[in-house]
Amino acid sequence: MDIDEGLLLRPDGHPGNPLRHLVLDDWHGADPSRVAAAAARVTESLSPTVGIATRRPPDRLRPLLEALTLTLAAPHVEADADGSADTDTDARQLVSVADPRKAFEELADIVERHPRASIALGQLLRQTPTLGTLQGLAAEAAAYSMLLGGTEFAAWLAGRGAARPAESDLPLVRVRRDGGTLSVLLDRPERRNAFSFRMREELFEALHIAALDDTVDEVELTGAGPVFCSGGDLAEFGTATDLVAAYLVRLERAPWRLLDRMRERVTVRVHGAAVGAGIEMAAFAGRVVASPDAFFLLPEVAMGLVPGAGGTVSVPRRIGRWRAAWMMLSGTRVDAATALRWGLVDEVEGHDG
Repeated sequence: MDIDEGLLLRPDGHPGNPLRHLVLDDWHGADPSRVAAAAARVTESLSPTVGIATRRPPDRLRPLLEALTLTLAAPHVEADADGSADTDTDARQLVSVADPRKAFEELADIVERHPRASIALGQLLRQTPTLGTLQGLAAEAAAYSMLLGGTEFAAWLAGRGAARPAESDLPLVRVRRDGGTLSVLLDRPERRNAFSFRMREELFEALHIAALDDTVDEVELTGAGPVFCSGGDLAEFGTATDLVAAYLVRLERAPWRLLDRMRERVTVRVHGAAVGAGIEMAAFAGRVVASPDAFFLLPEVAMGLVPGAGGTVSVPRRIGRWRAAWMMLSGTRVDAATALRWGLVDEVEGHDG
């Protein structure tokens, strides 16, 4: 596909060209000036651009790998690029898939169904890794609030069905102090610790106290019941009536800002599902420990949105913007072993290394 093409916007604003690809196997013999020029064009592209590699790209293609949104690679390609059994940082631009061409077709289908959210995400991920935490969160909140007013989110809302009844008045976050350790528990197991507005407020207050108290040496965040957190409470999605106010609240009352501020003191223990906000806020912690059954999922693009709990800031810091883009665009479920290899978590309980 010609990477110089624009979005090819239709009269209704629907992008006709929401995703591009480059077959990197065809670029192995390209001279450095051609690679540099292509990398510059990819960087300036409005649409996400995905590389496809069935052979290991030579070192001369590194500028192109860096510029691409992500590269889908055959399993042996990622292994060759890594070159180590203990670290995966050298292969962060690559996502290992059984069949790169088939995986691209499946990704293209997702992007075609949610082009506006996909394009917004692609541009956002080019910004947030280079920004400070507050500035990255501001960029994310702006994109999220904009998409709340979009047609793709409206279509998701229409297909969601009726919202479930309101919750009880019991506390949703429980706090216990033991010496210098503050234990914080998400306690809404009947709703799989779905992250509601009230849970956000209670978590913010609990973490705010810890942030101001120098005698708190360690903060440990866990979840009650079978999962850590199933993500944002879907029953509350679409209830915001003032999108500018929603933007400001998302910044001012963000527990993940406090997690980032205290990151060296924070351990998050994840079990079962860590979906959406669950992994987004956990990734800010200095240490994330996962149970072997844990899995991680970022489904927001399929809802016509982008991650809105700090994920476009926290997740790329841990795994690179390329694998973050894959998780966010594809909605692929990542297991604990892959999360450990990528660096999304720091430890899997019982893992022998």
